[in-house]
Amino acid sequence: MKLYHSPASPFVRKALVAAHETGLAERIEIATIALTPVASNTELNRENPLGKIPALVLEDGTTLFDSRVICEYLDTRHDGPRLFPADGRERWTALRRHALADGLLDAAILCRYETFLRPEERRWTDWIDGQRAKFRRALDALEGEANDFGATVDIGTIAAACAADYLDFRSLDDGWRDRRPRIAAWLEGFAARPSMQATRPAA
Repeated sequence: MKLYHSPASPFVRKALVAAHETGLAERIEIATIALTPVASNTELNRENPLGKIPALVLEDGTTLFDSRVICEYLDTRHDGPRLFPADGRERWTALRRHALADGLLDAAILCRYETFLRPEERRWTDWIDGQRAKFRRALDALEGEANDFGATVDIGTIAAACAADYLDFRSLDDGWRDRRPRIAAWLEGFAARPSMQATRPAA
């Protein structure tokens, strides 16, 4: 398998954490590419017409995207505990947390693009404030559930950890840990997992 990759992408990181947790990381070739919203990659475009990462090329040439599909595919290729619970309350809780964390990341990345990539004179302050409000509400929701996370390792907690860690990596919300001590304390423990350490982006 071949994974199109950028070391700064939290969605790529989520897929890689899933690969490590399922024991499949060594079977994946990493293809690191340069990519921005305004500079596409021709090779990636051939595999994923959306031009987005992560994209996973399987042994038969089929390409899977986006990170949600890739993570669920990897979860079908191992014999250990499932990252996507099969049914019942555990499944819907994991999927809901997954969606919440992905939404947090969507807002955080849009904020990053507006403040870093767009020329300063063209930045839209109301847009930035709106995206920050979204990811802060998502953090508040995670804070409310953090005591229930315990030692759970599933797609919901993986996504939550990658999302919260991305805020630190990009310094998008200084002080969020002080205002949300439960999720901050949980993240300290989860971030020590080998899968998280192996996929930590370089500063």
